[in-house]
Amino acid sequence: MNAPLRFFVKLSARPLSRGAAACVCLSTLLAGCASPFAEASVDPASPVAQDVARMVREAREEPTFASIPPIPAADRKAGDWGRAADQLELAGARLEQETAANTWTLNDTSRFVARARSEAGPDFDGAASSAAATEAFARELRERATPPPPPR
Repeated sequence: MNAPLRFFVKLSARPLSRGAAACVCLSTLLAGCASPFAEASVDPASPVAQDVARMVREAREEPTFASIPPIPAADRKAGDWGRAADQLELAGARLEQETAANTWTLNDTSRFVARARSEAGPDFDGAASSAAATEAFARELRERATPPPPPR
């Protein structure tokens, strides 16, 4: 075994016992300050004092197990959930198979081309632009891209 020796070092109990004793003392001191069974007093001059007193005296009905509504009959049974999950997995596998690589082709693109040409308008000729038009466009972009003259 080639584990580092630091995993097998025996720790002294003194620092741990000091920390544990300090935690016990501190929690004992803090427990004496707060009692969960004592009732908190409300300042009578407070604007909510009357509401607090009324709410404390007010009898509240606690819920019981009988108040839990029954399970609706329209819910799925456990077996139905499993069958629905199986159908979902089968549909996912079918979708993966249908959309796998090299399983699709381009057929009947003429409708798509006709719709795209009609949306492009009558000015679009569909042919590639001429070399002169391309060169003019590139020249215009180069002129716009030249940096401004240096400051004087």
